[in-house]
Amino acid sequence: MRRGPGVPTWLAGLIGAVVLVAAWWLFSATIFDPPPGTTFTPVPPPGVVLQTLAADGLAPYWSVFQVTITEALIGFAWGNGIALLLAATVLLAPRIETVVVQIAVVSYCLPVVAVGGIAIVVLGGAERPGEPSATAIFLAALAVFFTTVVGALLGFRSADPASLDVVRVYGGSRLTQLRKVRLVAATPAILNALQIAVPSAFLGAVLGEYMGGTDRGVGITLIRLQGELDSPRVWAVFLLTAAVALIGYGIVGLAARLATPWVAGRSTP
Repeated sequence: MRRGPGVPTWLAGLIGAVVLVAAWWLFSATIFDPPPGTTFTPVPPPGVVLQTLAADGLAPYWSVFQVTITEALIGFAWGNGIALLLAATVLLAPRIETVVVQIAVVSYCLPVVAVGGIAIVVLGGAERPGEPSATAIFLAALAVFFTTVVGALLGFRSADPASLDVVRVYGGSRLTQLRKVRLVAATPAILNALQIAVPSAFLGAVLGEYMGGTDRGVGITLIRLQGELDSPRVWAVFLLTAAVALIGYGIVGLAARLATPWVAGRSTP
């Protein structure tokens, strides 16, 4: 039986956004409706949040997000770089695979609050006002490590055995197999892991700022706004955080589609 055409990606995303906004409005109008005589609500309606964003403009928020984005990018580079290096090392020295996988699993299971508390003592925060926090960078790197290690290992293992045998017959070493065969086979899986790691890195940076040690960033701004009971701006920061993570996710996804056209059945130009 032949299947009909699926729902376009843009339409599915639009439907999902409409459903989320509708659910947001419904909760704000029912469960979180402010009691009589008060105006504060922890979940303001979408219209109020959008009006706040329009009145403030994006400029005041950019100075806040610039620091967090920088922390997320640095942590993204470090965490994924170490993960890919360890995954490649496993193929050259298979005996350490168990150790590497255990390290990845333990890093994924560590409680972020406890790790962040230790990191702020050991690494500290920003060296100067307005600079990235070392703790936020560390937590951003930690947040992406497990995903990339597992994705890279699965990708490297998906290499065609016949191609590996051809390299071996011609005297190629494991390093040659890695460069000529495994890396090409693993590229789609690695890029998918990197795409998933983008929101994780940003969230890790925000959580790192919650630990303190910085005077600017999304995390410390949320703490200040929550203390001031400024729920419209809290939710405005939430919306912008989701938008930044989504943009980063889309950029890496587009790069993955361009770098691996064979995955989606497209021919290279």
